[in-house]
Amino acid sequence: MSVRVGIIGGTGYTGGELARLLVGHPRAEIAWVTSRSRAGWPVSSLHPNLRGFTDLKFVAPDDVEPVDVAFLCLPHGQTAGNIERYTQLAERVVDLSSDFRLSDAELYEATYGEPHPAPAWLDRFAYGLPEVYRDRIRGSKLVSGVGCNATAVNLALLPLARAGVIERVVADVKVGSSESGAEPSGSSHHPERSHAVRTFAPTTHRHEAEIRQALGDFDLHFTGTAIELVRGVLATCHVFVNRDLTDRDLWGMYRDAYAAEPFVRVVKERRGLYRFPEPKIVAGTNFADVSFVAEEGSRRVVTMCAIDNLGKGAAGSAVQSMNLMCGLEETDGLLFPGLHPV
Repeated sequence: MSVRVGIIGGTGYTGGELARLLVGHPRAEIAWVTSRSRAGWPVSSLHPNLRGFTDLKFVAPDDVEPVDVAFLCLPHGQTAGNIERYTQLAERVVDLSSDFRLSDAELYEATYGEPHPAPAWLDRFAYGLPEVYRDRIRGSKLVSGVGCNATAVNLALLPLARAGVIERVVADVKVGSSESGAEPSGSSHHPERSHAVRTFAPTTHRHEAEIRQALGDFDLHFTGTAIELVRGVLATCHVFVNRDLTDRDLWGMYRDAYAAEPFVRVVKERRGLYRFPEPKIVAGTNFADVSFVAEEGSRRVVTMCAIDNLGKGAAGSAVQSMNLMCGLEETDGLLFPGLHPV
């Protein structure tokens, strides 16, 4: 079985990462990649890592044929207004924007400050985080992308949420510059970003809504900080729990939650430099490295999760979701182990 796929909006970082994963996918064939501004250009001219792997050229969005799966990599707000067209173009759709991540129209408006353009479609999308929504994603026709920060926090907290022990969470999330996208801005300009540790969301972030939707409406406080890193998210969550817990208790919870998960690794080493999750170890991969420490003498647990924001936080989860949607092996095209940082 071969799945024909198309990428709507392929010039950005997420579109390029999707193309990289899909050209190496054993069961997928890229039919087209669209761009309004670069139609006719080789895809490898903007994504030079694909030289020799594809001879595809960007095509205009109106010059595409139907495919089995369409990946939508468009800016916030552009997908929802055209969702009927995209569902006619492909049997299955994975939208990597934020347009369909929230299932409730009132929550969407409260989070994004504007009414949703297509509220009737919201609850038709499965949220594309397989570790939480695998059963719904499997066989679904419509799947949303995930927020990269939300993914890191969700995976750091999921075992504790399932165990029902969370009272309050303070999530400190550090992010790389590619989270801002390929379009330059003042915050991503190299002289401003280099050597910087800049808090951009001291008290709130729109991904909080995704976390509550996935794990439950507990007391959550989020801080986002931009650091001098290109790829990567590290979520460090200070979790105040409702009973005394030891590391042994936590091992049980995390093993129960993740023993069968192909892309979540519990990292808790006794020695070495990389005893806890580190974003550069997972760069270019679909892996999420998670860990935990119970603080003695208190009811505070520190949990951590490192991901690549373009991988597990975007394109990787999208391909993982496509595999589930199409009845393929969940790990197809996603088993790159990453690079040791030397």
